[in-house]
Amino acid sequence: MTDWVSQLADDVIAESERRAPGKTIVCASGLSPSGPIHLGNLREVMTPHLVADEIRRRGLECVHLLSWDDYDRFRKVPAGIDPSWAEHIGKPLTSVPAPPGSAYPNWAEHFKTPMISALARLGVTYRGISQTKQYTSGVYREQILHAMRERDRIDAVLSRYRTKAKPKAKDADEAAALEGSGAAEEEAGYYPYKPYCALCGRDLTTVTGYDDETTELAYTCECGYGETVRLATHDRGKLVWKVDWPMRWAYEGVVFEPSGVDHTSPGSSFEVGGHLVGEIFGGAQPIGPRYAFVGISGMAKMSSSKGGVPTAADALEIMEAPLLRWMYARRKPAQSFKVAFDQEIQRLYDEWDALERKVADGQALPADRLAHARAVGTAEQPLEATERRVPYRMLASIADVTTGDEEQTLRILRELDPAEPIKDLALVRPRLDRAQRWVSTQVATEQRTTVRSEPDEELLAGLEEGQRESLRLLLEGLDEHWSLDGLTDLVYGVPKRQAGLAADAQATPELKAAQREFFVLLYTLLVGRDTGPRLPTLLLAVGADRVRKLLGA
Repeated sequence: MTDWVSQLADDVIAESERRAPGKTIVCASGLSPSGPIHLGNLREVMTPHLVADEIRRRGLECVHLLSWDDYDRFRKVPAGIDPSWAEHIGKPLTSVPAPPGSAYPNWAEHFKTPMISALARLGVTYRGISQTKQYTSGVYREQILHAMRERDRIDAVLSRYRTKAKPKAKDADEAAALEGSGAAEEEAGYYPYKPYCALCGRDLTTVTGYDDETTELAYTCECGYGETVRLATHDRGKLVWKVDWPMRWAYEGVVFEPSGVDHTSPGSSFEVGGHLVGEIFGGAQPIGPRYAFVGISGMAKMSSSKGGVPTAADALEIMEAPLLRWMYARRKPAQSFKVAFDQEIQRLYDEWDALERKVADGQALPADRLAHARAVGTAEQPLEATERRVPYRMLASIADVTTGDEEQTLRILRELDPAEPIKDLALVRPRLDRAQRWVSTQVATEQRTTVRSEPDEELLAGLEEGQRESLRLLLEGLDEHWSLDGLTDLVYGVPKRQAGLAADAQATPELKAAQREFFVLLYTLLVGRDTGPRLPTLLLAVGADRVRKLLGA
């Protein structure tokens, strides 16, 4: 059996053996905690995670490095944040105060921490690297000094692309990614190192001179401050992005790292880095695919700078971890897809449950079986799973009608299948919790279901004889059919009986119209509108006694 993950794992293993036989295979990804780390960013992590996990499943040593680019500059004040935060533009993200009301010590930690928690819930194992710690502890000192010695050669590589048409950016985030934060072509020549000012803490600095022998570096800042430091001991600055990335490839020995399409266009940081990593740092560019953007139902490509975009933590509030993993595992990196926060999540869950049944029955296609296996667990452990897979749409309907009341919820669940009743809500968790959360946060108030407290006497009094007959037939069969399957047969069967048709009669346009008319009547009498949750689920949720009362028995 093979799928895109297996194929990439084959390529990575072969490439690693070619480069460094017998050594631990290194996969990598990087995230900037400049704002909410959204579901598009998650693909940056899930792609190498799935490949590294497959390699570990084969018994080979493989590490997944996750670089937190928390030493990047704070670029702009997002919408909804006090404009006074503009005074921090140009500072490292770890030196910027967290948004107002945050419990975290700085801007970077505020956005990193929810992602760290979400990755743990998703079963993603990795070695996290804070670039703030790397730079400020002097880990990259030799690489920085080397880059400064080779600045003319670096400048020559970059100059190959300066005359070429630059790829167009869709927004400020993309522009920063394409250009690299803090590009450093200074008046006194090109320097690949950007110091943070010792006075104001920002990178609004200009290098005015550098001596290779003494490593003395002079700079001035827009704030008016200037100084000369010894780069051999200076740990308050960083290599510019287009140099920083290939330096890390060589330093970490990265074999596999995917890139977003914005990083892999002609003249981008990935292409330029491919030259610098070998020509300057003596390393090799990682192999890895381009990955397409991930959207949300009804939304275009996400940009974390705009705020309000759904994150992995948000998704895990309304769906189980295996389902979210499956969405990333089943699509090739080059294929875009959307994560559903609207009604589409119900169809998605139906598709997932159908796959689970096929896997259990041995009927799933090979690639589907692999995607399922990658979703439900990792090389180290299985993920949390719901024991009784009650359909998500049904749980959502129950949550909608009961407004989360546990006693009522358990009553309804117990009556779904009298032959095998659910006697404990723990059996349907965590799926029940996710469905309840979806209803409470994603379903508009006007779309929520409110069961009538009293019968609609005026409507009942004005019913036609055929309508009265349909209600009588439903109420007569209520006790006998009081289960999910039984009520399904009953509500669809009443119009058949009225038309003199057998219970297994095939639907005709006329029968469908009669069924629809009957359903509208029931919805109107039960919830005061012509649509609502599936009627069998709604009847169970309302309860037999209350159904009789509202239908005029």
